[in-house]
Amino acid sequence: MTGRHPPIGPARTSTGRTFPSRRTILRAAVAGTSAAVAAPLVSACGTAAGQPPGKVALHGDNPSWAAPLKAAGEAMRSIDGLELVPEVIPSLESFEQVVKSSLRTSKTPDMLKYWSGYRLQDLARTGGIVDLSVHWAGAARKGWVDPALRSAVSYRGRVYGLPMNLAYYVFFYNPEVFRANGLTKPETWDDFLHVAGRLKSAGVTPLHGTTAGRWPAFIWFQEILCRQDPQFYEDLLNGRARYTDPRAERALRTIASFFDKDWFTSMDMDHAAAAAGVVHGKVGMVPCGSWLGGTFAGVGGKPGKNVDAFVLPMQNTRVRPATVFETSALVCTVKGPDRDEAYRAAGAWPHPQVMKAFSHTLQDGCPNPTVPPANTIIDGVATTVREKKARLLNRFWELGPPELVESTVDDLAGFLIDPSSYRQVLRTMQGRADEAWTVWKEAEGS
Repeated sequence: MTGRHPPIGPARTSTGRTFPSRRTILRAAVAGTSAAVAAPLVSACGTAAGQPPGKVALHGDNPSWAAPLKAAGEAMRSIDGLELVPEVIPSLESFEQVVKSSLRTSKTPDMLKYWSGYRLQDLARTGGIVDLSVHWAGAARKGWVDPALRSAVSYRGRVYGLPMNLAYYVFFYNPEVFRANGLTKPETWDDFLHVAGRLKSAGVTPLHGTTAGRWPAFIWFQEILCRQDPQFYEDLLNGRARYTDPRAERALRTIASFFDKDWFTSMDMDHAAAAAGVVHGKVGMVPCGSWLGGTFAGVGGKPGKNVDAFVLPMQNTRVRPATVFETSALVCTVKGPDRDEAYRAAGAWPHPQVMKAFSHTLQDGCPNPTVPPANTIIDGVATTVREKKARLLNRFWELGPPELVESTVDDLAGFLIDPSSYRQVLRTMQGRADEAWTVWKEAEGS
């Protein structure tokens, strides 16, 4: 892995607060990976084999998606005679390696659960995945897909993936804790600051931030930047603006000010522990994808009672509200052993019965607007997005050359451990961006 790594020893902010070393964080990440490997899996194979007629294998990296995919497969069988067979490679790195090394061989999986944005573009330009534009057009004519998602699953004007889920990045909280402290979910930026301050006074840690698992290090930068200048967020992550711009510095300084107020949890607290902290009144607000609702349910969270969610209000009220989304892409491969049935299955994927079976089992948002929300939390968030006509922005992880995103996440982790380093972090990130975008554009021209 490339990228500047946070200091080995514990770091201190200007407030004197001590944060865990990178070694501690890596141990937590390894423990999380081990837990994922131990989880019940449908299959964990590194090579693809053909399925019996009427069944199509779908490879992914997330064990928790096995049951939703099975439910979707059963619904698909009832409408088109095809059944999805989920096969899980639980390590993100192993999954990517298997996919990219197999695309040009006869051992490639038929279907993939993949990322959207630049990661999908990176896959599309290998020539190893199928153009699904016809399926997109058919779904769009029926109103079975949100047109705002098209750019996230396209490359050079063609659609290479069909949206599987639609997660919004939200702030989870406990309504019972809020009511006990005379608070309601914030409607403005000043409300948000007031809520954080009141919770701190009441002995509740207001905000969760983490580098556990590594990838979540981008969440706070993403959320703050989108509330201050959503167009700059888009320009920055698409290589049209620079990390050394004062607007990027302002976002990191805003986060650093929350550290100065001692509003954050320890940076080694993972999302599962934070969810339990919210349910038990120890942690105030947890920013994450709406898919974290399943984790809350596992620790006793009851939607609308002791757990709910809101979209972070805009700090800049002069611009259109923005909300970050995440969608996985359903991809078909060119050389899969059952590629004809896979292509047919992709056409059936957007059907409301399939989408409802999947999203309601997953308990997350759905890219098919005709499917009712899976629970009250998703309903409330989707209503907010719709009523505010929010601009949908793809999340940080999917924007920009994948190698750049990976190293920038490490840089942001370093900032979260030592917030006073923000200027150096921004310079480092821009140096990486200059090199990565040059390489990306050269590859585009070849």
